[in-house]
Amino acid sequence: MTDFLKTSDHSLATLSGLIDKALEIKSGAVSGKPLDGKSVALVFFNPSLRTRASMQIGVYDLGGNPVILEPGSTSWSLEHREGVVMDGDKTEHLKEFVRVLERYVSAIGVRTFAELKDWNVEQADPILNAFAEYASVPVINLESAMHHPCQAMADMMTIRERFGTEKKKVLLTWAWHPKPLPMAVPNSFALASAQFGHDLRIAHPEGYDLDDELIKEIQQYAGGSVEFTNDVDAAFDGVDVVYAKSWGGRSFYGNGAADVAHRAQFRNDWIVDEKKMAATNEGIFMHCLPVRRNVIVTDGVIDSANSVVIDEAENRLHVQKAIMAEVIK
Repeated sequence: MTDFLKTSDHSLATLSGLIDKALEIKSGAVSGKPLDGKSVALVFFNPSLRTRASMQIGVYDLGGNPVILEPGSTSWSLEHREGVVMDGDKTEHLKEFVRVLERYVSAIGVRTFAELKDWNVEQADPILNAFAEYASVPVINLESAMHHPCQAMADMMTIRERFGTEKKKVLLTWAWHPKPLPMAVPNSFALASAQFGHDLRIAHPEGYDLDDELIKEIQQYAGGSVEFTNDVDAAFDGVDVVYAKSWGGRSFYGNGAADVAHRAQFRNDWIVDEKKMAATNEGIFMHCLPVRRNVIVTDGVIDSANSVVIDEAENRLHVQKAIMAEVIK
């Protein structure tokens, strides 16, 4: 393993092995300082709580030195496009930024969100892929325009903690949110769920389909069934896992006001509440956090004994340690 950019770059055996290692780390059965004497750059284009804290602590716990960089704030603003005339507001090109940084560090973690401006551009994950192209050290995706593999691995770890290796019925449901959000988390959760063999159901209103190429990839790697529905109530029937997340519609990229107007009709129906959860097979509730209470999910659901959102957040730390220990040599 070199880079860790998305789960489908790696076999199920590799991913399962990482979760096994993360569970051992969490239990205290595995210790050590595999990053002793090494530094890891953590580049944040966007705000973060769980990712920043868990990666910084994870590097430290493994014996390494985390180096936090925030382009445009604690480091120079960055340009990633090829052949661009840099006479605007960007100070340094990624070519120099990455090639200098890799002389100092053993790996680079990068977090950059979709801007929701141009679907054709963001579908290609340009900033993440530029880091991977220019770097000769491992690059770890800490969330990009299209993927959030570390979150998805923590999600799969949490499901395994609750249910063991048994394949379960998993629902990824869109939820109303007052503004459009990126697709990275739902993309990665759906892809990882399919890879791990769970029966996957994806529910969303019309206009909020996931990426066509991603769906093809999900179907290619699926070890269980894959189905889609626009019926928010029927979607919950008999499932073991409910994963709620909002995302923006591709057709609205570049026109956020149109997305907000379109989604307004779904506000009252597309929320995870006690009635919907009652239709599940005593299902657990999952969300990557942060979450807007009584918008995405009711207090009664997120505060219930079946909510595992805090376990998910903790598991980010353990699974990222496992990934770093494997990637950084």
